[in-house]
Amino acid sequence: MTQLLTEPLEQTVTPRDDVRGAFVRFWEKAKDLVDSGTPFELSLKPKRNTRSLQANACMWAHLADISRQVDWYGHRLAAEEWKEVLSASLRVQRVVPGVDAGSFVVLGARTSRMSIQEMGEMIELIQAFGVERGVRFTAPAWQQEWAR
Repeated sequence: MTQLLTEPLEQTVTPRDDVRGAFVRFWEKAKDLVDSGTPFELSLKPKRNTRSLQANACMWAHLADISRQVDWYGHRLAAEEWKEVLSASLRVQRVVPGVDAGSFVVLGARTSRMSIQEMGEMIELIQAFGVERGVRFTAPAWQQEWAR
């Protein structure tokens, strides 16, 4: 018997991985727990595909272009601030008062957790917003092929 598992054992497995090997490793840990009489929880869940690095690079290139070319009610916003503004308009977000009097914080606008489809919608929103304001996008062609 090997050392008993004391922390959760989690592993993301893709079809390209050694799926059988991953199951064997889990089986060995589960067998040790069963043999010791230790109760355990077993779960298996599909992992949602999230946005690609290419789509992420395209999004940031477009946001940088917007930050250099668009005034927003008399302000120049950084690319990070444009991400907050545009992602908040993509889906309904919660706005709560900030710690400082008079400030507000938008909750839940996380592009790193977006699905492939959501990231596609985000990039399309950014492009449409930019085109309406005459932005010249400078992202390389390889970044703009994110939808393929």
